[in-house]
Amino acid sequence: MNTHRQAVSKVATSVKHTRPRPANPADSVDISSLSNIIKIDTTSRRAFVEPNVSMDHLVASTLRHGLIPPVVMEFPGITVGGAFAGTAGESSSFKYGLFDKSVKSVGMVLADGEVIQASEEFNPDLFYGAAGTLGTLGLVTMVELELIEAKKFVKTTYHSRTSIKSTIELIQKESANVSNDYVDGILFSKDHGVVITGEMTEENPGPTQGFSRSTDPWFYLHVQEKTQSSSSSVTEFIPLPEYFFRYDRGGFWVGRSAFDYFGAPFNKLTRKFLDDFIHTRMLYEALHASTESSRYIVQDLALPYSTVEAFIDYTTKSFDIWPLWLCPIQQTQSPTFNPRIAPAQQQQQVDGKTTSQFINIGLWGSGPQDRAACMVLNRDLTDRTILTDADGDAKFAFILSTRFDDYLSLWRGVDWQKCEEYVGDSVVMFRPASSGYLDITYGYLNAVGCIVER
Repeated sequence: MNTHRQAVSKVATSVKHTRPRPANPADSVDISSLSNIIKIDTTSRRAFVEPNVSMDHLVASTLRHGLIPPVVMEFPGITVGGAFAGTAGESSSFKYGLFDKSVKSVGMVLADGEVIQASEEFNPDLFYGAAGTLGTLGLVTMVELELIEAKKFVKTTYHSRTSIKSTIELIQKESANVSNDYVDGILFSKDHGVVITGEMTEENPGPTQGFSRSTDPWFYLHVQEKTQSSSSSVTEFIPLPEYFFRYDRGGFWVGRSAFDYFGAPFNKLTRKFLDDFIHTRMLYEALHASTESSRYIVQDLALPYSTVEAFIDYTTKSFDIWPLWLCPIQQTQSPTFNPRIAPAQQQQQVDGKTTSQFINIGLWGSGPQDRAACMVLNRDLTDRTILTDADGDAKFAFILSTRFDDYLSLWRGVDWQKCEEYVGDSVVMFRPASSGYLDITYGYLNAVGCIVER
């Protein structure tokens, strides 16, 4: 703990001397030393970790005690701090919400160099506000994370469906099934969808399926092969760590574009030969080092279930990107910077049970070769998501835009009386001032009820 305090003190001192933002990278705040697991308390089932601890390091450490985080991100290189600050969800999020819902407290360094703790009891406004804000409210220096009991395997079942509608309906149904620990889905096409459910188990199944070795299949290809010629469900057992990082090789399916880029055949032999280069740590480094990222569509969108089919019709016509990832998520209650859907959509009946979820759709793939055309298409996606029709309802859902002008144009059309009917007094607290980025952002998120289709 003394080492941690010394590292935090150094970061705090650096923060005090780096405002405004330094032009010289050497003057930036270095938090690379904050990469340790400080303590795992098996009695309280809590882990105290620094923000640069990766998911694979965290899982390996907690599994030694028979424990795991409730939500584990699918890429091993994602860090605890990144998951907290970046609105991170996975296949257990239908049950536990986003990653930050398992966080019980955080240590932070504020913009003036002050070191503070934030939790539900202490500085709760900052605690709730910091999640999903990409570090803009402060630098996270330590996270207290809730843990749950681990089991050895995940009994994984692939449920094949022949339409988008039936796939979405089954995801809703399985998300209400209390025996499931994990639920996600893959849409390979408009007539081939797969809902993937998982139950943790100690059952000894005999042969198991892995996805981390060079001789193992990529997960999405494996699921496709198992389901494309069969309408019945297929069940297999996956060791728990293998399940967590099943999408690592190939980065879901985005890694396939690397083969196209280099003109390499895409088959079992080439995937095995190039295995060192197709794990997500290497894939992301290569993507950002190249110019390919400028013509790539990488969007995760939170939608009410009622708008999913219309949204996919739009993406099919405009992007024709397949597969699509489907991930049901238990939404965070206000106040929060994380995505939320309109109050009228928050309570949905599934098999007689009430649920409060949205569905995340992962739209990831190559856009037009021309960079400018790709940007136009990306902007059209954003605009169609946030623009309202004559009744004040959005086409699909809401997405947080990064352009300041978008906020201003949005506010000019907001019906504040309608907003207050939907989200109550919280809107009054955060009405946007004529200046102040934070005010507008808060107001935008609290006013989401009047710009999401109801």
